[in-house]
Amino acid sequence: MGRFQINKITSSSVIDFAAEELKKYLRMMMPDCGEVTVSYNPNATEGFRLGIMDDFGLDTSEAEDLVLDDILHIDTDEVGGIIAGSNARSVLLAVYRYLTMNGCRWLFPGSDGEMIPLCEIKPTKYHKMADCRYRGQCNEGAESQKSMLDAIAFAPKIGLNVFMLEFFNPRVYYDAYYDHTYNEKNREPEPVNPDQVVQWKRECEAEIAKRGLQFHDIGHGWSTVAFNIKDNGGWVAVDESEVLPEESRPFLAQINGTRGLFHGIPVVTNYCMSNPEARAKFVKTIADFAENETNVDYLHVWMADSRNNHCECEECAKMRPSDWYMVVMNELDEELTKRGLATRIVFICYTDTTWGPEVIKLNNPDRFSLLVAAISRNYAESVDPNLDFSKIELTPYVRNNITLPTSVNGYLAHAHEWTEHLGVKSLVYEYHFWLPQYRDFGALDSAKVVYDDILGYKANGLAGIIEDGSHRSFFPNGFAFYVYGRTLFDTSLSFEELKEDFFSHAYGTDWKEVLSFFETIGKAMDFRFLNGKLSIDQEKGDYYNPGLVDELRKVPDIVKEFTPFVEAHKNMPQRAQTRMMRILSRYLEYLTGMSKVLIYKALGGGMEAQSAFYELMDDFGKYEMEMEDCFDLYMLVMAYRRLFGFRGDYMPF
Repeated sequence: MGRFQINKITSSSVIDFAAEELKKYLRMMMPDCGEVTVSYNPNATEGFRLGIMDDFGLDTSEAEDLVLDDILHIDTDEVGGIIAGSNARSVLLAVYRYLTMNGCRWLFPGSDGEMIPLCEIKPTKYHKMADCRYRGQCNEGAESQKSMLDAIAFAPKIGLNVFMLEFFNPRVYYDAYYDHTYNEKNREPEPVNPDQVVQWKRECEAEIAKRGLQFHDIGHGWSTVAFNIKDNGGWVAVDESEVLPEESRPFLAQINGTRGLFHGIPVVTNYCMSNPEARAKFVKTIADFAENETNVDYLHVWMADSRNNHCECEECAKMRPSDWYMVVMNELDEELTKRGLATRIVFICYTDTTWGPEVIKLNNPDRFSLLVAAISRNYAESVDPNLDFSKIELTPYVRNNITLPTSVNGYLAHAHEWTEHLGVKSLVYEYHFWLPQYRDFGALDSAKVVYDDILGYKANGLAGIIEDGSHRSFFPNGFAFYVYGRTLFDTSLSFEELKEDFFSHAYGTDWKEVLSFFETIGKAMDFRFLNGKLSIDQEKGDYYNPGLVDELRKVPDIVKEFTPFVEAHKNMPQRAQTRMMRILSRYLEYLTGMSKVLIYKALGGGMEAQSAFYELMDDFGKYEMEMEDCFDLYMLVMAYRRLFGFRGDYMPF
């Protein structure tokens, strides 16, 4: 028998997986330790003992809900000990925390992102309940199935506990990858059919369940299914006559006197919520899904995407969309209760429903959670941890003529009105890793915004965050995402502590020189510039500021000066470090090219900037395969299409 035994005190498929993960990494850390045996032994008193805290008689009173709240408890010596959690998922999280405390790091998804030391394990003690209940991400961007599976595996390693899969069929995201949108010159499209994508979604669900992660599902798309509208899977206009059954037309929102597809796009089309028959179809669709898909922990029931797209008929106009929304939620609760389903439902403060209900309350608020989606916020500012909601002036609601907040604090004031009216708990749907991440060339300012936002949201009573963003948000590195996972779990960690931890592992003994480089780049390519905060003449655009040009012109010289350092460090002791340095080498080319784009932008040359950007992308796209575990070229191009004011196909923002 080898030196180490792992005994499972609790019988659970998730704890089975946790035991195998512990075995794998112990053997990697100590290649000569011999076999590590794993067995179910509820009476074990020696070796590693993995199980639910209650099985060890450990106090769990700090948790409000043992299913949702993650408590990690570790008490080990050189040969074993207790690794426990408040639920099965927490046991897996405790295993990864134990390994982290023994020197392991996961810098980005996939085996290349792992740093596993060669060392003996040490006695470890740790007890902590996660400071934020919801710590997760949602699919977005250009996703391959490999990137999705890697992202799911990566999530609990940095302390995340939620994974959301948007849409019944997320083909729009898979198509962006497999069609190699915006990179056709370098990669031949390899389209996949919708049935394949549904199969892949089910595979993702199985991997989420294997780890005991909270599974959040759907979001947009209910109205297309409820009214038998053929959804093309994206935000592209279609021929209405081919996708909309005429018998469904009376149920759709009436806008400018007409009922039909909004902008010709199914996913952005709302329905007439004052119509009892329409509501009944909508509710039945959701209840049927919940009854069949019992693996879903939280079912997100959102309205159609986009804004200014709600019904203007005489009855709908009598209340805000949010009031009608709550009418639907009460009818859904009644139907789910009738069917004996305890499904948790999430509704959303987003676009037109940013303004909460005035009249209707929930009959059973315990079933529901509010998701606050501040999509129009400016990311140059963080959440104020000491908000006085009475001092925030909100713009009035005007049906189909709304003005969304540009401040995240404004969104929180709206959310406060929602929660005060309904008595529900709330969490956040964030976009740090959607388009905003590509505005930060120094890779530090955006990470600080993530850090400050987490603390600010928690201080204002929100229970956590789900990030809508690319699963390949690790270019030039994964510092911001590392901050995200670690801080959500433990808000007592300082930003400086996280910075040293990440950079010292990612870049080795000379990490301070890399950090200094990013700080220098951050000064030359100011984060506030691309967030529209430095324009000196709004009439000439959000980015007009010739005074920034001198700093931007320094970028090629900064890059040239730093290049020998990167070349000298391209082969590092650890594979993950080598990957980080190789990506940094490509990033230097990217910075030089982007400095030219931003100079044009600062001088007011919109078309020149656009031309320079697409020329750069046509060339830089040749590196996509080399970096695709970390780099999402599709999302990068999407970010700059917005910057140039050119959207091409319809997008809701």
